[in-house]
Amino acid sequence: METQRLLVVEDDASVRNTISTFLELEGYAVDAVSSTREALDRLKRDDYPIVISDIYVDDRTGLDVLDAARTKDPDCSVILMTARGTMETVMAATRGGVFDYIAKPFELDRILETVKRAEASREGIDDPFETEPMPTTEMIGASSAMIDVYKTVSRVAPTDATVLIEGETGTGKEMIARMVHQFSRRVSMPFVPVDCGAIASSLLESELFGAMRGAFTGADRDRIGVIESANRGTVFLDEIGDIDLSFQLKLLRFLQEREVRPVGASRPKAVDVRVVAATNRDLQQMVEEGRFREDLWFRLNVVRVRVPPLRERRADVALLAQFFLGVYNARYDRGVILTDSGVKTLQEQMWPGNVRQLQHLIERLTILAPQGRIDSEAVLDAIRDSEAQEAGESLADTEAEQIRRVLAATGGNKSRAAQILGIERKTLYRKLERMR
Repeated sequence: METQRLLVVEDDASVRNTISTFLELEGYAVDAVSSTREALDRLKRDDYPIVISDIYVDDRTGLDVLDAARTKDPDCSVILMTARGTMETVMAATRGGVFDYIAKPFELDRILETVKRAEASREGIDDPFETEPMPTTEMIGASSAMIDVYKTVSRVAPTDATVLIEGETGTGKEMIARMVHQFSRRVSMPFVPVDCGAIASSLLESELFGAMRGAFTGADRDRIGVIESANRGTVFLDEIGDIDLSFQLKLLRFLQEREVRPVGASRPKAVDVRVVAATNRDLQQMVEEGRFREDLWFRLNVVRVRVPPLRERRADVALLAQFFLGVYNARYDRGVILTDSGVKTLQEQMWPGNVRQLQHLIERLTILAPQGRIDSEAVLDAIRDSEAQEAGESLADTEAEQIRRVLAATGGNKSRAAQILGIERKTLYRKLERMR
């Protein structure tokens, strides 16, 4: 079998030598260069069935290497690597016909596995590079978990497939939904979000499907629903797991027929919308428990995107923290800096509130950080203060509820209530004053 000759483009000498040596030991012939200029020169002179390139090399990028390699040989398999991946670069690389996109740091076995897949997939590669402007997004993250999210979004966004986004509260599910819309053919049309969990079950049908004048008390005019208002665009159904079983059948019919029937209407209306749904619940478990329709689950779960919690992508904490610090330094006209010890401590936290919790903490620290520095001590103090505040609010709420129950049980007799609660009457009066 003829030895495959590969081109490796990497400006970091240690990484370049490690990859080259490893692949040579696996039986490949490797040409390794440190700049895009050298890479482009090599591609003009020689033929390479597989090219491995860092995406940020010098004043040009791995996208230039991708373009040159695929222009010369449309079947060339280009593998891009980066420690600073963004949705834009992944999308541009995908449109350019990249074979795969690998986040740094990576195991060498991952490189070998990708190269072997490239060898086995020399046929049927995507169309040559399309040079078109790329929209921007606010999604931040270069971890392997986020690169996987970017790749899934880049593949599904140009289609009209229904997308189900799963993830804990605060992970950025709506931002992912907006990315799906932003990179779709519907980008110039409306993106309409609706929080299904925030709307009473009795109002959800009219909110989504609309209502005719006189359909119910207070319906003094025809009103289009959220879905119709998103016609030719994207409707984002957030917290889809919160809708009750009685409405799930109606939602299923809409997904099957792509028609909505406003409350009080005699006939349905056809709509052209793309549906993206999100949930922080385990819908599969809800199906097994009989709390979510299996047929609706299948309709929603065409393409599933799991947004990882922040604790599973600690490498992104520093990127996110620096980004939020820049935002709040500008907003509050501050010059706060984040120290290495501060970054390390932030990365050690579990972040139950995910990105949203990190964002709020950085905002707090930007305003209150002593000496304009966010170090380990400042981070730990802010976390302790936040936890104490939350615990205090929870305790106060619990105490207030207990006082209300005891007063109700005693018919409003404050003396008796104070006796049952084990506090003096004047203490009870003070607490009641604070509860007003």
